[in-house]
Amino acid sequence: MDTWLNEVQKHPALFVLCCSVTFRILHRFLQTVPSPGTVETDPWRTWKWRNLSVSLVHSMLTGIWAVACVVQHPVMVHEIPTTFTPSAYMLVVVSSGYFIQDAGDIIFSGYAKASWEFLLHHVMYVAGAVVALFVEVNSVFLHTRLLLKLAKVAPNSHIYTVNKLLNVVTYVTFRLGAQFYLTWYLIHHYSSLDHALYFLTTMMLMNIMILIYFYRLLRSDFFSKGHPHSSEHKFAQD
Repeated sequence: MDTWLNEVQKHPALFVLCCSVTFRILHRFLQTVPSPGTVETDPWRTWKWRNLSVSLVHSMLTGIWAVACVVQHPVMVHEIPTTFTPSAYMLVVVSSGYFIQDAGDIIFSGYAKASWEFLLHHVMYVAGAVVALFVEVNSVFLHTRLLLKLAKVAPNSHIYTVNKLLNVVTYVTFRLGAQFYLTWYLIHHYSSLDHALYFLTTMMLMNIMILIYFYRLLRSDFFSKGHPHSSEHKFAQD
């Protein structure tokens, strides 16, 4: 394992690129998988379905992986800047590859305006990545929610109801919990961290963004008055 890890550390950009290509191949493969008829009739929905499908695979993989890394090596949570395991290092490499692929897909698809929040999330991907990737546990249900909306599954259906409840629970525990823990960590260790101001500023921006998204999520799924969206693509944000 150590020899293999040394090779990855010698050429991190190469391995990140390989992971990015792997996710791109997955994206191309998903083009051969049938999608709901409501998706196939619209180019934007078709692209979004495939983009979210890749994101769902990444979230399922890295969410479980991140939790497993911390369970196996709990000290990682308390010594974020100085502690990592081979598994944690590879987790960051794999996720970095995904973020690059997904950012490229968003930009070159021509739909960057409708997906600016996802793009901003990738740009602000920072240190403490293993803990930060706890959010991917929630992303499983967040992406599933958007896929269900793309397929026009009724909001009062059993599958949508179960998913929206799990989405809110994991949003609070894994997404808000991870973000606020990292914010506390940066503040508590501010004087001893390199580039602390940059990391704290970035984290505060992300906190604002995810709180706004959480408000919109609650409004849309639990306090909606049933009015139609003013834009076909608005649900990508709500």
